Amino acid sequence: MRGKTAEDIRLLDLLDPVAEAAGYEIVRLRLMGGERQRRLQIMAETPDGEMNVDDCAALSRAVSEVMDAADPITGEYVLEVSSPGVDRPLTRLKDFETYEGLEARLELDRMAEGRKRFRGVLAGVEDGQVGLDLEGEEETILIPFDWIVEAKLVLTDDLMKRGAEQRAERIGSDPASHQED
Repeated sequence: MRGKTAEDIRLLDLLDPVAEAAGYEIVRLRLMGGERQRRLQIMAETPDGEMNVDDCAALSRAVSEVMDAADPITGEYVLEVSSPGVDRPLTRLKDFETYEGLEARLELDRMAEGRKRFRGVLAGVEDGQVGLDLEGEEETILIPFDWIVEAKLVLTDDLMKRGAEQRAERIGSDPASHQED
């Protein structure tokens, strides 16, 4: 899920060590567009889930150096480095644990319970399977992580509140935000 195509996967193999050395984790990588104008989109964050503008610039510089040297993409492309955002994609098993209790949309590569798309509250991870509480169902369903092709948090009041609380916590713990009078 972090990469969709074989080319995405090759780029992840090249860029994961670069991101890790710079102190970041790649959440998702997509190489999009045709042969003329392509766009390499990288969503990343620090291991504790942070990603500000300075982080994006730092990772962009590190990635650019390696991309210029290795030249793995034929033709021209534009590099975009961003944070995953509040209604972020869920691409790693740990994302499903981190965001337990929040609502998400999942799309599978096969039918399960007669469908491929699910929306429900994340209920943790168990033996490589993602737990999901569906509205109106008493039992938590378990979906193998390997079956998930796309997953994303749903923008809800709970998610917005959590994001606001995290921002307030970061601001409160940032020494630069405390000014002397």
